[in-house]
Amino acid sequence: MHTKPRLAALTASLLLAACLSAQAVTLRIANQGDATSLDPHSLQESLQLTVTGNVYEPLVTRGADFKLTAALATDWKQTSPTVWRFNLRKNVQFHDGTPFTADDVIFSYDRARGEGSDVKSYVGQIKQINKIDDHTIDIVTSQPFPILPDLITNWYIMSKKWCEANQATRPVDRRKGIENAASFRTNGTGPFRARERQPNVRSVFTRSPNYWGKIDSNVDEVVFNVVGNDATRVAALLSGEVDVMEPVPVQDVERIKRDGKANVLQGPELRVVFLGMDQKRDELQFSNIKGKNPFKDKRVRQAFYQAIDIEAIRTRVMRNSAIPVALMIPPQVRGYAKDLDKRLPYDTEAAKKLLAEAGYPNGFEVKMNCPNDRYVNDSDICQAVAANLARIGVKINLEAETKASYFPKILRRDTSFYMLGWVASTVDVHNVLFPVMGTPGEGGRGQFNLGAYSNPKLDELTDKIASEVDDGKRMAMIHEAMKLHQDDIGHIPLHQQTLNWAVRKGVTVVQLPDNFMPWKFIQVGK
Repeated sequence: MHTKPRLAALTASLLLAACLSAQAVTLRIANQGDATSLDPHSLQESLQLTVTGNVYEPLVTRGADFKLTAALATDWKQTSPTVWRFNLRKNVQFHDGTPFTADDVIFSYDRARGEGSDVKSYVGQIKQINKIDDHTIDIVTSQPFPILPDLITNWYIMSKKWCEANQATRPVDRRKGIENAASFRTNGTGPFRARERQPNVRSVFTRSPNYWGKIDSNVDEVVFNVVGNDATRVAALLSGEVDVMEPVPVQDVERIKRDGKANVLQGPELRVVFLGMDQKRDELQFSNIKGKNPFKDKRVRQAFYQAIDIEAIRTRVMRNSAIPVALMIPPQVRGYAKDLDKRLPYDTEAAKKLLAEAGYPNGFEVKMNCPNDRYVNDSDICQAVAANLARIGVKINLEAETKASYFPKILRRDTSFYMLGWVASTVDVHNVLFPVMGTPGEGGRGQFNLGAYSNPKLDELTDKIASEVDDGKRMAMIHEAMKLHQDDIGHIPLHQQTLNWAVRKGVTVVQLPDNFMPWKFIQVGK
């Protein structure tokens, strides 16, 4: 595993950082993966958004209590069913000193909905933004949309002037391998600014001296280290070389607790990990079945579902750090229906029978795409799924890889069978129905429905759910939509992931259920 050499290299890197800023309070973080880019519109993924969210800001954010709070907008209200008036914060500067105005918001809207953007679903409900004056805008939605403030908490505002000057008016498009200045350099309004960027190695951020708001932290500098090896990451924490690590390998939770040098912070994450299947192509790209697509047959999808031993994954792979689910949202998300949260039974014989009925009595072969540095034990879960499916005659060719290459591939839909995790960042089911379960289309609908599952009735209900203000009617429609998806086996939900962070004694952090880590809330003690 080469733990000692890698730990030594990490130690040297951190000592150098400490020497360069002897007087500064430095926060040292170790994560299993990296933000694939510093462009806040390039990837809608939690780690990417939490890193860039310390540099860039939205109009509306979430506080330490996870409730909505003002950011670049001081207040907002509906002036008509489809119009939201936002008053923008005055005397805010980007890190280069440029004043923040309504023009930056409108530019960021056009950028976020444009070619290459991965955050289209955050602005897909917006029809247009009208500038009233430099610090007042009206956001016009295509239909009444009462949860708009919830939806835009991860839509970050960029400087129009800076993007134009640096040829970064379009987002970095990792699907096509297109980079620009925004991937490596930043100019936000947030509490921290990027100083150094070494992709997949480390990045250094420093406190912004001209930040408009209060920073409830004594941190002057953040060193974000990418440490993919679990043993190295744990060793760095226990030796005092890092202050915060995430995720904690599930097999090391009790060991770290016993050691006494660090605290383990645990809690339910809003993330559901699930499997998706290509249901659109007439022939799968990566299978030995030619001339047809087995996943278009519900019986095949159900066979895969019932072949998965979810309890073995929960107890052996995840060591009880996961909660099996039958829905695409966990109980903490608005729209959860307890009566639907009942998984189909694990039944190998029933799965074999379904495959035979579908015309595959001997199973078939298909490639499965999986990350190995994104979710907790992601590649181990995929290996367990592959072993389960082998019992019903399905040969899985597992391709587990770093998310830096994994995400561009599956976001291009170059996949037949894949794993993905999703956090409903709005804490509302619409944030799953629209981008993950909806038919791929305009405005970010189905942008993360990578197997192109489609049910027109679900799409129709999703539109109604978006605009319905009567909670009883809305919940009834949500229930119907979730039942449709469940009956179709549009995806195969696996489990709700549990948050496992480790924090050195003397360091205090705020752990949010979306797995975001705002550095402005962190205190580093001696």
